[in-house]
Amino acid sequence: MLDFPRWKVTAIWALLAVLCALAIPSFFSEEQTKGWPVHPRINLGLDLAGGSYLLLEADTQDLANSRIESMRDQIQGAMRNGTPPIAIGDISTRGGPISFMLRDPTQVDAARERLLGITGTGAGMTGQREWDIQVVDTSRFVVTPTKAGLDQAVKTAMDDTTDVVRKRIDALGTREPTIVRQGDNRIVVQVPGLDNPQALKDLLGKTAKLEFKLVDTTANPADVAKGIAPIGSQVLPYATPGLPPIAVKRQVIISGDMLADARQAFDQQTNQPNVQITFNAAGGNRFARITQQNVGKPFAIIVDNKVISAPNINEPILGGSAVINGGCTVDGANQLAIALRSGKLSINLKVIEESTISASLGKDSIHAGIIACAVAVALVVAFMFLTYGRFGLYANLAVVINVFVILGVLAVLHGTLTLPGIAGFVLTIGTAVDANVLINERIREERRRGRSVVQAVELGYKEASRTIFEANVTHAISGVIMFVLGSGPVKGFAVVLLIGICTSVFTAVTFTRMLVALWIRRNKPKTINI
Repeated sequence: MLDFPRWKVTAIWALLAVLCALAIPSFFSEEQTKGWPVHPRINLGLDLAGGSYLLLEADTQDLANSRIESMRDQIQGAMRNGTPPIAIGDISTRGGPISFMLRDPTQVDAARERLLGITGTGAGMTGQREWDIQVVDTSRFVVTPTKAGLDQAVKTAMDDTTDVVRKRIDALGTREPTIVRQGDNRIVVQVPGLDNPQALKDLLGKTAKLEFKLVDTTANPADVAKGIAPIGSQVLPYATPGLPPIAVKRQVIISGDMLADARQAFDQQTNQPNVQITFNAAGGNRFARITQQNVGKPFAIIVDNKVISAPNINEPILGGSAVINGGCTVDGANQLAIALRSGKLSINLKVIEESTISASLGKDSIHAGIIACAVAVALVVAFMFLTYGRFGLYANLAVVINVFVILGVLAVLHGTLTLPGIAGFVLTIGTAVDANVLINERIREERRRGRSVVQAVELGYKEASRTIFEANVTHAISGVIMFVLGSGPVKGFAVVLLIGICTSVFTAVTFTRMLVALWIRRNKPKTINI
């Protein structure tokens, strides 16, 4: 137990020195450490650095309406494009269910087969159908969305939307945002270092549903002004205030799913900000074909059901790219580019709760945390030295090194330190000497039994180590459970606690044992005061 060859001593000192050195950049600003060859640092959480908090709620009714509209288009295509074509009347979506009449009642079985093919076989793992199909009056079909289908659609949309929200926030250049699901239809967003949440709200509230549609030039302007559009078209408003609404075809010729990239740029002639978009291979080919077939006709660029612009197709556009001009500002164009580039939200989000934590409040929290840590360290150091003398001094050195080691590990892991994390830090400092208390008391007992110094120290470390490891395993299990099941502050507390458990066991057992072994080897004491 007390045998420490030179290579092991060198390895322990080197490891502790490296971890302590990695903690140093966190005590300086980013500007001061920018030129350092290695400068990992601990990120501060929302409660320490200040920032914005948003609670977003999904609009499940809008998703339900979108599913019905999408299914309506699929039914039309399946009946019209199948072999043989099935003639149907107008499709109604009034009240929720989708209903339509067959012109030829003898095609009921064929129509049912096509509907079964497009309405899905089951909602997730439940096995329940996503749509209920009924035949009424021998020739009228009624297709109704099921609750299981809607629940599965909401779950899938929320998973996709959470990923999109994370991509958009990462594109802002913020550090260590917290984005977690809350319940079935809510998302919690915490962004440290962002004082004004308005830009974040504008970005996350933008669905970024991009569509290219042909303008319906046959529509009567008077009817369009009243919101009336010809069959197969719809009336949409302009994003720019003051412009009259416009009628566009319902059929989407290009969608945001065909986008490869979107960047904010400037018009070379007017120097106005715009958004340059690039299509993927399928989108570029489709855009080229559509523009070739519709030269001289206008097409509308639509984002979130608002027309950004409606230019004429003067010539085929074969380059696989397009430009969105809408008279927006540089920030607006950049936000639109980020939204388009990160993908559209699968479900609309609205902000139901928001708050901003100022940087000054975060500094007050840091100051209070530093004082708490300093007081904890001072009291522990004084108690250990007065109680155990030289052995207490070794334990105190281990505590101080343990503080820097924890900070170094957090910096390497790019961890985020929160106010509960500081609480876990203080708790770790208080419990870091528990191992040394157990070891020192065990050494006292062995000395009272008449053991020699070497035997007492060796048995003290050997017998106490088993209890120390068992106790810390139970602490680690609790920490792992908090980390896995918890979120936000609970997870921050668990991270610091788990790191502290590992580092404190190493410094309190291995490091102090090495110091004691070196002292005994060098001085060969006949007695010890402990």
